[in-house]
Amino acid sequence: MESILVIVHLFLAIGLVGLILIQHGKGADMGAAFGSGASATVFGSRGASNFLSRTTGILAAVFFVTSLTLAYFAMQTSEPETLMADLPPAAVEERVAPLPPSDLPAVPEQIEVLEVPVPAPDDVPQVSE
Repeated sequence: MESILVIVHLFLAIGLVGLILIQHGKGADMGAAFGSGASATVFGSRGASNFLSRTTGILAAVFFVTSLTLAYFAMQTSEPETLMADLPPAAVEERVAPLPPSDLPAVPEQIEVLEVPVPAPDDVPQVSE
């Protein structure tokens, strides 16, 4: 059901884009007023503005309804917060990989802090220029 609704939603979006691109802007009516051959068109001298605007409005309303329906379906699905949320603790511990062997020396648990004597300001030798 949801995949059919997504396909309908996609076709509605493509149809809306197509209908909006076909329509003339507000400035196009001025050219038709001076007799630019609008009476020989398929929709007559009045043009297709009334038909296209109604069709666009209907498609937009159906598009909004499908958007809200898809949002409702998305809220109904319950997904775990993390990938490991559904696994029992024993399964999580089994999935932890052991550390690979290393040639580096082992680090002791406690590291001793070495005290380095800081020379007094009088002990610093002066550099002559």
